Amino acid sequence: MKITSRDNSLLRRARAVRDGKEPALIFVEGLRLCEEGLASGLNIEAVVYSEEIARKERPALLINALEDVGAKSASVSEKLLESISYTRTPQGIVMLASRPAGDQASFEARQPAVPLLVVMHSINNPVNVGAILRTAEAAGATGVIATENTADPFSARALRGAMGSAFRIPVWTGVSYSQVIDWCSERGVRTIGAAAKTSKAYTEVDWSGSCALIVGPESSGLSSDEIAVANESVRIPMKGSAESLNVAVATGILLYEANRQREGSR
Repeated sequence: MKITSRDNSLLRRARAVRDGKEPALIFVEGLRLCEEGLASGLNIEAVVYSEEIARKERPALLINALEDVGAKSASVSEKLLESISYTRTPQGIVMLASRPAGDQASFEARQPAVPLLVVMHSINNPVNVGAILRTAEAAGATGVIATENTADPFSARALRGAMGSAFRIPVWTGVSYSQVIDWCSERGVRTIGAAAKTSKAYTEVDWSGSCALIVGPESSGLSSDEIAVANESVRIPMKGSAESLNVAVATGILLYEANRQREGSR
């Protein structure tokens, strides 16, 4: 359904979604990310695109496909699109879609018998959250749990960092740390906390069974109490004077070791 650029209701709604004022919807910006959302089967409500991008073949095909699945659409000037974009340089196209399921039941339904999970605890940088989601999918994790103090995995910035992974990998949001520990314990999922000061290196751990890697806040990492309630903790040996790694980088190193072991055990 077409609307004219003079009808500002869709633009106002897009701004509200961008700013997190409509939690049932997510703000998806950029050609590739919108393509990923469509291919992943998101329930797409609307698309706003620039008059300039609509003249190009690939975006035009996407816009037609979005309209075919019932999305409302608006063609606007670059200036108007800039007013709703969250980036300095507008990406030419914005999509509003229903938020993917983030509840416990939906998450559990998609887990295999021997899961490899990532628990993001109190990670408040959405760029890191997105990078962890992308890394988790690439390294073969079966799901990601975001505790209640973690940045929204479906915010515009996190989605851009995840580059489509947030649409595909199972995500459970809004759970407390203690609930995660209890949930894993009840299901025989071993919890492994990433820690800077612990005796065991990440290569010395058996990652082949059901396990959940827990990564903590960027600035401080997991607290001693949080590490104590996990089944075990691991460190990444470091050379030179560096004290720590970016949390997304550290997650990638640990997950790829887990994937290496799990692939070798099959």
